[in-house]
Amino acid sequence: QVRLVQSGGGSVQAGGSLTLSCAISGSTGTRSFMGWFRQVPGTPRDFVSSIRNDGDIRYTDSVTGRFTISKDNAKNILYLQMNDLRPEDTATYYCAAGIQKINRVDWPDWGQGAQVTVTA
Repeated sequence: QVRLVQSGGGSVQAGGSLTLSCAISGSTGTRSFMGWFRQVPGTPRDFVSSIRNDGDIRYTDSVTGRFTISKDNAKNILYLQMNDLRPEDTATYYCAAGIQKINRVDWPDWGQGAQVTVTA
């Protein structure tokens, strides 16, 4: 059982910054990925960024250069630093723990979500 507890989020004007945190606990041995996703009501949950145990990092194109994912392994906390925020970044953000499968990553564990609102 993996538990993910999020903190952070809030409201900010366009161009501002926010940091999301995700405290990780439980049996994470099989979880080789940690990631961030976001969701706008009525739309699918979209991938934002991931970090693999070996340090490999991925971002969706729209946040590359503005968002930074990181993980403090000593504290077991995942972060998402979000800079130069835009109104289109407004969403509920979720952290997730992932398992490498043969041709995909499954994401069985999710945080409770944090609202990020960016005003123009």
